[in-house]
Amino acid sequence: MAALRSQRSDLSFAGVGGPQMTAQGMASLFPMQDLALMGFLEVLPRLRQLRRRLQQTVVDIAARQPDIVVTIDSPGFTLRLLRAVTPLDVKRVHYVAPQVWAWRERRVRHYHGLWDQLLCLLPFEAAFFARHGLAATFVGHPVLESGAGAGDAAAFRARHGIDPAERVITLMPGSRRTEVSRLLPILGATLQRLPNLTTVVPIAGSVAEAVRASTRGWPRSPVLVTDTADKHDAFAASAVALTKSGTSTLELAMGGVPMVVTYRVNPLSAAIARRMITVSHASLVNLLAQREIVPELLQEACTPDLLAAALRALLDDPAAAAAQRAGFRDVLAMLRPDSQAPSDAAAAAVLRLLDQA
Repeated sequence: MAALRSQRSDLSFAGVGGPQMTAQGMASLFPMQDLALMGFLEVLPRLRQLRRRLQQTVVDIAARQPDIVVTIDSPGFTLRLLRAVTPLDVKRVHYVAPQVWAWRERRVRHYHGLWDQLLCLLPFEAAFFARHGLAATFVGHPVLESGAGAGDAAAFRARHGIDPAERVITLMPGSRRTEVSRLLPILGATLQRLPNLTTVVPIAGSVAEAVRASTRGWPRSPVLVTDTADKHDAFAASAVALTKSGTSTLELAMGGVPMVVTYRVNPLSAAIARRMITVSHASLVNLLAQREIVPELLQEACTPDLLAAALRALLDDPAAAAAQRAGFRDVLAMLRPDSQAPSDAAAAAVLRLLDQA
């Protein structure tokens, strides 16, 4: 949004978003956390509310008659929205490609006609969608502009009263309520096996209360971080991280934090997913590298004993931590489109479509 406005001052925005989009001048139609769900069975109890939110969004777009609609990620919601607004004859951009290259590739055939342009974050995605006759442009990954690699370790330690000799671990349990409720008890039990670490937990607003409640009984209270700059400072101070799979792995890679990746969902959801997934890695770091840079302990392997052992291996072996950091540099180099910042590349692609007669 900031890049769009910097290139075209006459734009106004409406839609659904979080605090950062609100700061750019957009009042959200409803709280974005209403869409923050993950997993097959986890979504089922909320289907009725999701349908209401979808219809509410379609009605708002029809009333406003915007010049262009940009949908962002969340394919379970946004792709249904794109199909619903097709009769309105509005230009449509989808930002963050559906990960059909990872599972159920045959779904691609349902995407024809959904968007006028697809903006891809990962370097191999544009060619994948082009093979299926879908217009797609690689615009780079926004993590490169996140500031995750510019943290101040000394400032973080001073701000939170952490001794320079103490080793810090960052836990990233996710930004969805279902992720936090399932992962945090396991992560807390893992820490009991690593008693000599200061723990930092960055928390998103949508799950802040759930994280506070879940960590209240921990033997040693963690440092809870809500500010983005403070999170990046925490990365700089951290010796190691334990994170869910997803974009958080790229954030930590930007910060140069050696990590262990984990995830757990409902067993039935996991069984369904395993029948569909076609890629060999869950974390984006490993997926881009096409090899295991970071350990992945998923589902049945997501246990306190195994997680603690993997973290201890990184803490006790500087060479293992250094090997991860070298791998991070290679992966991050793949995520920039030529010499442009990702936000500028994405904004330019949106404006090209907007300006077409």
